[in-house]
Order: sequence, then structure tokens, then C-alpha cells
Amino acid sequence: MIDVLEDRVSGVEIEFTHVTKRFPGQEQPAVSDLSLTVEAGQICCLVGPSGGGKTTAMKLVNRLIEPTEGDILIGGKSITDSDPVELRRGIGYVIQETGLFPHMTIGENIGVVPQLLGWPKKRTTERAAELLKLVNLEPEMAKRYPAQLSGGQRQRVGLARALAADPPLMLMDEPFGALDHITRSMVQDEFLRVHREVGKTVLFVTHDIDEAIKMADKIAVFRQGGVLAQYAAPDELLAHPADDFVADLVGADRGIKRLSLRTAGELADSGGTAADGTPRVEAGTTLRETLALLLSEGAQEASVHGDAGPVGVITLEKIRQVAGAS
Repeated sequence: MIDVLEDRVSGVEIEFTHVTKRFPGQEQPAVSDLSLTVEAGQICCLVGPSGGGKTTAMKLVNRLIEPTEGDILIGGKSITDSDPVELRRGIGYVIQETGLFPHMTIGENIGVVPQLLGWPKKRTTERAAELLKLVNLEPEMAKRYPAQLSGGQRQRVGLARALAADPPLMLMDEPFGALDHITRSMVQDEFLRVHREVGKTVLFVTHDIDEAIKMADKIAVFRQGGVLAQYAAPDELLAHPADDFVADLVGADRGIKRLSLRTAGELADSGGTAADGTPRVEAGTTLRETLALLLSEGAQEASVHGDAGPVGVITLEKIRQVAGAS
């Protein structure tokens, strides 16, 4: 089989420049003077209250909604320079309920956009098979129908379909919101694995700040009226919220949330020696999980181990310092 992923397209920069969207009959804009840049290959999560403009901002990118003022550049090119239909065919789109066509097989669903682009049938079939493998679904899934799959499997198919034409940019609107907690966590992990392989630029709308912290390279926090309150990396957002609104949104436990972003291996003291009976953690264990272990064991430190053996010791005090740093 030809590896149709080997020449894949990498991510592309997105730039919002003073973008405003006003709807008729509404006093305040849905999006107000939005300016931000998402670097190529990054995941940017848009969060905020209902009516904060995050979904509107995302739909402006593929011109499902037209901006009132300002411009959006994809790879340095204005979205207004492209026909809207052609623009959308070059952007992957994943929504909460996947939007799979129930009368079409999984393979046919994945191949919808490639068919519209005039791909040969053989190439489309190969692409579908490669993408099923990429999202950890068996090849025989291509012959099944959406109703025969679980919610998590359908969401993976939705991701595969969005990647089918190898777009440099993906828009994701509450893609995992309908899944139960366990399935959601698994699909989030699967998406992050896929993203490391394909390197697309992603705009990801979510109402869940914990999901944004887990998924994003950068988080854009919107307040009512579509005003950008803060745009920062997750660790920066948690350590230095711009104001009380952002602090309330990320939660009073933001110090604990920061511990999910670091691992025991990163902070282990390589010169330390653990005493006998000290709890053991793997280097890739998050500080949040390490803290839970220390508290449950009533211990002050843990021995940190990597693939090649012990790498050091991490203490409860060190973890406390990270959680409380500002």
C-alpha cells in the first residue's frame, strides 16, 4: 500500500487582525476587535462563557460567518481571497456529534472531501485505510456504518474525515463534549498522539478549562462581548491570570491544575537518594498524580524511575513550590 501520509502538509499560521463581528439587532458585537496569532502546528483552545464569542470566532475562519470588520490570514493569505467553498474544502472540521452520514460506510464518510476534490477512487480508499490506522481503528471498520460504532469510535472517524484531504488547519467545535468522562479522556489522548504525528494547526472550542489546559499550546480566554481577556500558554495562564475574570474561569485550584503540566522526571533531584520504603513513581508521572501518591502514603518524598533505572528523588516541598509559584 502506498503511504499517502508520507508527503503530508504541515500546519499553517492563523492571524486574526482587529476582527469584529456584529449581528443585526444585537447591541454588542459577538466578537470585538480580536487580534491574535496561532503559530503553525499549535493547538489553540478558545474558552469562555456562553455568548463569549468563541464559536463565532472559529466559524469566521472558514467563512461560515463573515466578519464585519478586520481580516483573518491563513498562511499569510486573507480568507477573502478564496472562494468560501474552496476555502472550506481545505480546512478540516470536527464537531461534537461528528456529523457522519448514516447511509454511508465509514470508508465513504472519510472519503467525502477527497471525492469532492476529484481524487481517484484508489487513492481515496488508501487514504481512508491509512487514516483508520492512524486513529487506532481496525481496517475492517471501513465497511461498517456509523450506527455500528461506539461514540468514541465515531469521534475518531470524525477526526479521520477531517484529516482526509490533508488540510493544514483544523477547526474543532466541542468535539468531545458528548462523550462520557472515561471515553473522553481516551479520545483526547488519541487526538494528542495523532497531532504529534501530523502537526496540523488546530482551533479548538471548548467550555471545559481542564480540557483546554490538557490539549492546548495556547489558550484564548474570551469574556462577554467577544473580548479577548487573555492569550497565553496554559502554565502562564494558571500562574498569572490577567484579572479576576480569568482567575475565576481557571478556578481557585489553579495551583493544583499546574501540577498536571509537569512531570516527576522534570523536577527530580538527580543527586538525591531515596530511603528504603519510599514510594516509587515513573518519570512520566504528572506532579498532580505524584502529589496524590505522597498524600495517600503519608510520605515526604518519592523515588523517580525512568526506563534506565532511578533518576532521582522528588519531594513534597518541591511540588508545593511549583503549585504555589507565581
